[in-house]
Amino acid sequence: MNAHDRAEEQDAEVIPLNAVQESKPPEQTILDRGLAFLRRRLAGEYEIDEFGFDPEFNDKLLLPIARTLYEHWFRVELSGLENIPEKGGALLVANHSGTLPLDGLMLSVALHDHAGRDLRLLGADLVYQVPLLGHLSRKAGHTLACPSDAARLLDKGELVGVFPEGFKGVGKPFGERYKLQRFGRGGFVETALRENAPIIPCAIVGAEEIYPKIADLKPLARLLGLPYFPITPTFPLLGAAGLVPLPSKWMIRFGEPMPLDEYTPEAAEDPLTVFNLTDHVRENIQQMLYDTLLRRGPAFL
Repeated sequence: MNAHDRAEEQDAEVIPLNAVQESKPPEQTILDRGLAFLRRRLAGEYEIDEFGFDPEFNDKLLLPIARTLYEHWFRVELSGLENIPEKGGALLVANHSGTLPLDGLMLSVALHDHAGRDLRLLGADLVYQVPLLGHLSRKAGHTLACPSDAARLLDKGELVGVFPEGFKGVGKPFGERYKLQRFGRGGFVETALRENAPIIPCAIVGAEEIYPKIADLKPLARLLGLPYFPITPTFPLLGAAGLVPLPSKWMIRFGEPMPLDEYTPEAAEDPLTVFNLTDHVRENIQQMLYDTLLRRGPAFL
């Protein structure tokens, strides 16, 4: 090797083998994802179903807000997730409480994040009479509590949620906490019988303590067209700050599905059958509530 060759060898660049790697696209920042989301919305490049459910809007905006409360404020624990079917129509029946219905939001986060299913809640007429609230509820996948909508959702294989206590449950006094109210006329049982959909009982512990209702200003509620106007230890005394929920410890328990295979759709027309099944579901959830309360212990620890 002459001097010229040695000089060229010294000047040659040595590239280590491990330095040759596949180039990876840069990760998108939160701002990039946000701008991409806005572009899709403005261009109309998103899908909604016949009920107004907007999966992308729900996943990107609504659920993240509720998830903050779920994970860091209420510290929700789940049990019985194995009782939630991976697919197919089913009717989830739960107790309702809390003065403001945050239990529906927490239930939606639980099933979306841990069971991979979107919960389609059936809501009262009042929810959809409030313009913004009704619009957001439909975006989140919820609809009116009417038999026809419930049947259509179940036919599509959706997981449908219902709170049979209605406003009687969510607005009951703190002194009656975890005592189930009447389950209406059993409309959810009639729907389950007609659609042959299993009923999944659900007990939610923790919501009763977030806004302890100690009084009700009924004249003001009538004036505003509300089912109740609550007085709590913090509201209206602390003004807007009183709307911050107390950080109670939550537990949600899903019970074993109650199959209705032994009944025919015609059983939905038999008042005695509907009454007995409704009462059975109610007693089941009440016992689940007592058991879960004992397991939770103190409300704020």
